[in-house]
Amino acid sequence: MNTLSGIFDVWNMAYACTNPECTYPGSYYRSAEADALVMKHTSYGFDVLALVGQLRFKHHYSLSELHEELNRRGVVTSERNCERLYERYLTLLRASVTDHLRETLAEVVQEHGGLLLSMDGVQPEKGNETLYVVREGFSGSILAAQNLKSGSAEELKRLLEPVEQLGFPIIGLLSDGQHSIRLAMSGLWPDVPYQYCQYHYLKDIAKPVMDLDRKLKTGIKKNLRGIRQLEKQIQTVDSEDAAIARDYLAAVRAVLLEDGNPPLDLPGIRVYEEALAIRNSLQRSAKKGGSPTAKNS
Repeated sequence: MNTLSGIFDVWNMAYACTNPECTYPGSYYRSAEADALVMKHTSYGFDVLALVGQLRFKHHYSLSELHEELNRRGVVTSERNCERLYERYLTLLRASVTDHLRETLAEVVQEHGGLLLSMDGVQPEKGNETLYVVREGFSGSILAAQNLKSGSAEELKRLLEPVEQLGFPIIGLLSDGQHSIRLAMSGLWPDVPYQYCQYHYLKDIAKPVMDLDRKLKTGIKKNLRGIRQLEKQIQTVDSEDAAIARDYLAAVRAVLLEDGNPPLDLPGIRVYEEALAIRNSLQRSAKKGGSPTAKNS
């Protein structure tokens, strides 16, 4: 059985008595412990399925990225099997409108007067099916999710209909600028206020700034990539100055791996500020009496 804690030999499809003189040699027994930790007909634990859902929904991983991440965490699998694990997660998700979720939604209605619905589509790999997710905004609960080959208003409306049938009042609708999503929502809730997602709105209006920021980041990183030669020069030197230099080079290498989260956290600005902090630190070190090399640089 594969879990995030490791691979355990408690999983086999069935157990049989190994005693050749056993009265019931054809009897097979299942492991109740293993069955409680995995979904039926699979050897991957529920914790793996939950991770697959988190990476796919929250971080928008593609199937190939899921494959790499699971194997990096010690969960041995193939890219094809990642798709099966993801489909199993969706099966669990579709069955998740339980009494507990209904209680959560009822509490949201009591506190806010109704539900805030949002819908978004994610297509990590061009040409593949798009994952559409319906969330309740106040509680963060996922109410529906499905891979769709078509993002037409009629298809999306069918995805939303089970949410409408829950019977809770809807006080707000939220999505990006996809016209078919808005048509689907307005078809079911024509009188409910609609809000364009602020994140997408900011991302759209910040696009010119993000383009300039990308050029800034590329230029700075291009100037910093010559550190490998310096690392080779001091990697075998055993001195205090060399140790300090290695620390600075490690800081520069960390900057090369730095990234942001636009539009509010621009990666180019972050790289610039961190590179500037390293330069200022080097200048202060030289003024305080650093190595002869630092003084002459």
